[in-house]
Amino acid sequence: MENQDYKILLVDDQADILEFLGYNLKKAGYQVFKAKNGNKAIERAKEYTPHLIILDVMMPGMDGMQTCAELKNIPSLSDSLIVFLTARGEDYSQIAGFDAGADDYITKPIRPQVFLSRIQALLRRHKRTESQPPVISVNEFTVDRNQYSVFKEGEKITLPRKEFELLALLVSAPGKVFTRDEIFSAVWGDEVVVGDRTIDVHIRRIREKLGTQNIHTLKGVGYKYDNK
Repeated sequence: MENQDYKILLVDDQADILEFLGYNLKKAGYQVFKAKNGNKAIERAKEYTPHLIILDVMMPGMDGMQTCAELKNIPSLSDSLIVFLTARGEDYSQIAGFDAGADDYITKPIRPQVFLSRIQALLRRHKRTESQPPVISVNEFTVDRNQYSVFKEGEKITLPRKEFELLALLVSAPGKVFTRDEIFSAVWGDEVVVGDRTIDVHIRRIREKLGTQNIHTLKGVGYKYDNK
C-alpha cells in the first residue's frame, strides 16, 4: 500500500497539536481525519475505519485510556492500530497504555521526522503480518491471525495487538530463543524505539491472561516458547 491508501485519525484536545501532526502526515501523503475529544474520536473511527489512530492520553472528559478501551470493543476497528501521545514518560504510564490496548507509545515533544518514521514502521509491521500463516496450533493453544484471537482449549481469549503479535512470534517456532532485538524488530519494527521494559510488560501480561508457564525468560538473552 502507498501512503495515500492509509487513513489516520488524530485525536487531541489541543488544536495546535492537531494542526502540526495533521500537516506533517498530509505532507507525507496520508489521508488524515481529526477529532478533539474521545466521543468524537469514536464517531469518526466508526465512520472512516482508520488504519491508525493517534490518541492523546490527557484529554478532558473521556481520556485517552478510556477512549482506547471503547475503540477496542468495536468489531469493525479490530485491525486498527492505536498509538498514544503523552508528555509523560513514566513506566506506569506505558504499562497502563499497553493494558488499555495500545500498540505503541509516542512521547511529546514530537520531532516531525522521528514521528513519521515511527508511523511508517508501524504500518510496515502491520502489512508484514498479512503474509504470515493465519493459524498456528501448539499445545493447548490455537493462535488465529485472522481473528487476532487466541483459543485455549476452545475458549477465545482476546489480547491487545502487540501482546498477540509477540505470542504469535514465539509460538511460530517452539523452542527457538528470540533475542530482545529480534522481538523488537519483528513486533515493533526496526525504526521504532520503545522502553527497555516494554517486552517484559507484554510477556507478564500474556502469562497472566493465558495462565501459561511455557513462555520462558533467558536472562540477558531473550524469550522462547517451550511446547514440552
